[in-house]
Amino acid sequence: MRQVVTLCGLVAVFALGADAQVRPQNSLFLGSSFPAIAAALPSAEPAAVAAAAPAPAPAEPQGIYGVIQNFNFQISGGFTYMRFYEIPNTTGDLDGFNISLVYYPRGGHWGVEGEFVAAFAPQNGVSTTLDAGMGGGRFRFIKGSGSEIWVHALVGGAHFGPQTPYGSESALASEAGGGIDLAPRHRRAAVRIEADALGTYFFGTYQVNPKVSVGLVYKF
Repeated sequence: MRQVVTLCGLVAVFALGADAQVRPQNSLFLGSSFPAIAAALPSAEPAAVAAAAPAPAPAEPQGIYGVIQNFNFQISGGFTYMRFYEIPNTTGDLDGFNISLVYYPRGGHWGVEGEFVAAFAPQNGVSTTLDAGMGGGRFRFIKGSGSEIWVHALVGGAHFGPQTPYGSESALASEAGGGIDLAPRHRRAAVRIEADALGTYFFGTYQVNPKVSVGLVYKF
């Protein structure tokens, strides 16, 4: 009887040892011999990480900038031709230059302008000079291409030299006209074409003098 009990105990111990050896071998078998099957098995960890990660913030819309940028100041200079109606039946062709500065408050349509004009010509063997300094207002029409069409009206004073026996060298001056600033490529630089009528009062008579100018404009 004792031998039978001993034999049964040995069988039980052997069976437990064999079961413990089979389980590690099966797990190693599944992990090494069939890696593709193990990789294909679904895993809940990536899905859980994706669900826990916060959603990306929506991209902020990019700012839209205007094609044409307005500037408050414009300075210009160029060549000026003037037909000076000195007195009845006496005229002169004068060549010179003009300089102007315009300020547009807040870059709007209305501006304040100051201009200086100087023109020269020989007359009866003497070099004559007509210059004028004026100030006033300007109104511009801003075009989509960057060009501007504008009109202005100025008032100031003029000086004619040399001294003549027919009256004072100084007189009141006024100017009215307009022009166009062409800026096909650059926003700051432009070509200006301008036509005006310069009014003066020399030698006891009024003069209305046509004036044409061509020059460059710089905006800042």
